[in-house]
Amino acid sequence: MTLAALTATLGLILLVLLVQRLFLSFAAQTPKAYAASEPAMDIRKVLSGPIASEGVIFGPTGQMTSRFVARMEGTWAGNHGTLAEDFHYANGTTQQRLWTLGVAADGTITGTAPDIIGTARGRQSGATVQMTYRIQLPDDAGGHVLDVVDWMYLMPNGTILNKSEMRKFGIKVAELVASIRPMGA
Repeated sequence: MTLAALTATLGLILLVLLVQRLFLSFAAQTPKAYAASEPAMDIRKVLSGPIASEGVIFGPTGQMTSRFVARMEGTWAGNHGTLAEDFHYANGTTQQRLWTLGVAADGTITGTAPDIIGTARGRQSGATVQMTYRIQLPDDAGGHVLDVVDWMYLMPNGTILNKSEMRKFGIKVAELVASIRPMGA
């Protein structure tokens, strides 16, 4: 194979991967696609009071790398609230995060937390919430900064299914799948 043919082949492969990433992947979903889905999610209601969560984290090879249970507490005053998260991992480690959240009249969401770089941004749309943000992992997890696409899907029984993809330099390095529900449900 000549150098020109090899370059053309590599260029075509990169183009196919880019098209897949932009149009045929988890990250390509848009809130608009879910606008008519029911029941409509309002994070001020579904992320309010005591909340339980269980989840798994998968590494870059697709194998499970971690499991957790979490207790959360959402508190709201109008369109502004906090979500305190207390994670307990299967390996015995713990992690806490305190989100400060805001919801605008058009359904857009902003959020900050100590390990979030800048401001998380998202949107409520139908039975979904989509958020994007950059997170800095703890030092014991490498301290890496990852780009996160986070989707929450409200089920008819009030449970939320959460899926997140974490990327570094555009390459998927982790995936989270979790359930979120009112405590006692």
